[in-house]
Amino acid sequence: MLTVAAVSAGFSRDLDACFAQVERLVADARERGAGLLALPEAAIGGYLSTLGSHGDVADPRRPSRSQPPALRLDGPEVARLRALAGDLVLCVGLCELAPGGPGADSGETRYNTAVCLTGDAVLGVYRKVHQPLGEHLSYAAGTGFGAFETPVGRIAMQVCYDKAFPEAARAQALDGAQLVVSMSAWPASRTGAAPVLADDRWTHRFDLLDRARALDNQLFWVASNQAGTFGSLRYVGSAKVVDPGGTVLAHTGTGPGTAVATIDLDSGLAAARGGMYHLRDRRPDAYGSAVAAVPAPLPEPVWERAGAGRA
Repeated sequence: MLTVAAVSAGFSRDLDACFAQVERLVADARERGAGLLALPEAAIGGYLSTLGSHGDVADPRRPSRSQPPALRLDGPEVARLRALAGDLVLCVGLCELAPGGPGADSGETRYNTAVCLTGDAVLGVYRKVHQPLGEHLSYAAGTGFGAFETPVGRIAMQVCYDKAFPEAARAQALDGAQLVVSMSAWPASRTGAAPVLADDRWTHRFDLLDRARALDNQLFWVASNQAGTFGSLRYVGSAKVVDPGGTVLAHTGTGPGTAVATIDLDSGLAAARGGMYHLRDRRPDAYGSAVAAVPAPLPEPVWERAGAGRA
């Protein structure tokens, strides 16, 4: 049996405050018997507070109102996380500073990265592939999906917007992932925001995608998220643990908290896949190149077709 914990909490630019909060969350998870703890996207240094306003992109090492501090995977911050993790499998999001990369005139580039580690080693590294509006101005994109071995089982990681793409989780399931850790800084809607966060359409989508990806691939899904506000963003919280049938086993609601559930990876997957086994019953021969096809362009807005509204 494995106890897993998913965090809903806010994180700032203050690294010392972030580490103090991580220490508290690790201690709480350990007291509750967790073997795996999922912290949110950008838990070390906070997320982008003002998307589309990135004046200091040319210097990836300097934090600003918009950009978090960029950290090296072999640097002191990751070593500090390993010391805090000890025998716990800890998954955490941060802004990675790496050599080379696309468009890296300085010889270094940023990635929106998820790291899985214990006190003994960095077990896995994932760089966010799918980038929402404006994020490409601050981060280079990752290039693939996969799973890796840990002391608690074979897992995979995603970051936020990745969950909207079923191909991502499918690739990880086909690589043998028993559990996917999805770390987010998922905000509420900016247009037509609901007065009650639980009723917001983006809260609903966040929850729906978590359940769908677990059910699509008949695996366990552990979703963490930021909570509270940061800059202009209002996060939906909603950390959760989902079983291979799409049932939510634990949920934090939209505020801060930790969702904790005890699961059995092997028997849980075996039960879900004992009859209709989605990965086995796929028909790749029927899909052809459709899954890699380029979509048709969006239709031109009516006002443009009418020749109106242009300056």
